[in-house]
Parts: sequence; C-alpha cells; structure tokens
Amino acid sequence: MRLSKPVLFVLGVVLSVAVAWALVALVRDMGAGPGGRPAVVTTGTAEIGGPFTLTDHTGKRVTDKDFHGRFALVFFGFTYCPDVCPTELQTIARALDLLGEDAAKVTPVFITVDPARDDPETMARYVRAFHPRMVGLTGSPEEIAAAAKAYKVYYRAGKPSAPGANDYLVDHTSFIYLMGPDGAFRALYRAGTGPEALAAGIRAQIGAE
Repeated sequence: MRLSKPVLFVLGVVLSVAVAWALVALVRDMGAGPGGRPAVVTTGTAEIGGPFTLTDHTGKRVTDKDFHGRFALVFFGFTYCPDVCPTELQTIARALDLLGEDAAKVTPVFITVDPARDDPETMARYVRAFHPRMVGLTGSPEEIAAAAKAYKVYYRAGKPSAPGANDYLVDHTSFIYLMGPDGAFRALYRAGTGPEALAAGIRAQIGAE
C-alpha cells in the first residue's frame, strides 16, 4: 500500500519529534551536572557528531576536520531566535571567559538551522556580538540537514504571519555539545546550564586529556 504525501509528511514529523525526545531521555538518564542541571558527560557511547561540510561566517568552506585539534562547543540555532539562542550563546561566551587560558583550547561553533535567512554575512554580524572567536556556520538546506542529522538535532520552521513574510520562527533542539580534539562526542548540556557548570565540565574534559 502506497502512503499519500500528507501521511508521509506527518510520519516524518512524528519520527523527528521521537528522536528529539529520545535525546532528552538520554540526558535525563545519564546523570545530573553541577547545580542540579542535567549536564551529561559520556565516554563516546552516544553516536553524536560526524562529518559535515559547511560555510563559515567569512565565506570559507569548512569541514568537521577543520575543528579537530581543539575542543569545540557546538550549538544549533538561528539568528532570528528571540530567546534561547542568544541566552545559550551568552552562556558559552561567559564559560570561555571563566576558563581563562584554557579557553584557547576550545572553539565555540554556532550552526544555523535557518539557512534561508542566515547567510555568511548575517552570521558574521551575529557571532561577533557574542565572542570574537565564535565561528558561525551555514550552508545549503541539504548541508544543514546533514549536519543536524549527525548531531541528532530536531528543527522545523514555523509559518510566517502572512504569505511572503520573513518573520517565522524555527523550533529546534537547544543542547550544547562538547566535542573532543579528535572530533568525538564528549558531553551534552541542556538549555539553562549555567556558565560556571559549563566551564567546570569543559575544564574536567581538558584535564582528562
């Protein structure tokens, strides 16, 4: 029996939401971090991360391997985000300040889930407002979808207020991912983790190298 396109669309949405909730369950089950906020540290058992090819905020084409050799704090969001994105990016920037000299061992990375509006120029203006070393990454819809899939990130654009309007929001997973110098997944922090807890988790991972 062949399924109609509307049915296939609904099934796809249900599957995406299920993946997102499974990731939330993973966070809950694997432990709580400093301050009682779930801050998950793992030894690589979760299959998060992987190869990607995107464009950075300077217009340069990059891959995941360009970030090897340092830790990377990865967050998916979009520049029109009114709340969680700027809050989490501020947390990342503050955590880097708290790390002191160790901050040089960490690259903050912001990957858009809204490539239609977030071109390299827009990303450049945005990331510079948070940290001078923050890297903004964008790409084609297909490239963003591949990167999001690798990180188990759910995202879905909402409807604009009127046909042709540019004021839509994007629902998305709001975890901060800590990747190791080898590109392997090290830790997962949920939205609301404080900069002190985030810095402590990063410092612990740096010390374990």
